[in-house]
Amino acid sequence: MSKPKCWQDVPIGTIAWGASALDVETGLWRSMRPVLDLNKCISCLKCWVQCPDMSVQTDEEGRVSGINMFFCKGCGVCAEVCPVDAITMHHESDFTSEKREHGENPGMVADHVK
Repeated sequence: MSKPKCWQDVPIGTIAWGASALDVETGLWRSMRPVLDLNKCISCLKCWVQCPDMSVQTDEEGRVSGINMFFCKGCGVCAEVCPVDAITMHHESDFTSEKREHGENPGMVADHVK
């Protein structure tokens, strides 16, 4: 069996397709949660490109439409790269269990879009 390649062993220009984020749901363990303000968003897609978990969702026209919390790890990269501060990071504890008790799904896009 061959040894897995490290980043130093891969030729320059290699495209590594994301897979683990699509296979592993975050669940409820993240400590920070991105909140997207669609009124500020200019759909530059910097967040979509930079998200290591491919959690930023787009609509049919290619505009940012939300963040999939099933896969988001709460790293904050999306908020860091946003040029208009349309994404802000909040402590997961700011989102009460009351929402979950009323049947709202913690992973749905609408739970964290202003």
